Amino acid sequence: MVSITLSIPEQVKHQMNMFTEVNWSGFVRQKIIEKTEEMAWKKKMLQKLEKEEQVNVWAVNLQRKSRKGRFKELKSKRVS
Repeated sequence: MVSITLSIPEQVKHQMNMFTEVNWSGFVRQKIIEKTEEMAWKKKMLQKLEKEEQVNVWAVNLQRKSRKGRFKELKSKRVS
């Protein structure tokens, strides 16, 4: 396991010392793990959305191409 060092204000350290029942190292470790997992999940979802966006753009363009000229065609049938 890798160690890191954090700097906190003296007032916060004093308050932390008042709560000796808390394993501050374990608490911070758990919060870092939770945050990194959350951010990894968000990144994964954004990548999926980007792929989905590409499919959506393709589908919209395909639909537009299929409709191109359709209005004129229907209008000419109505007039006839």
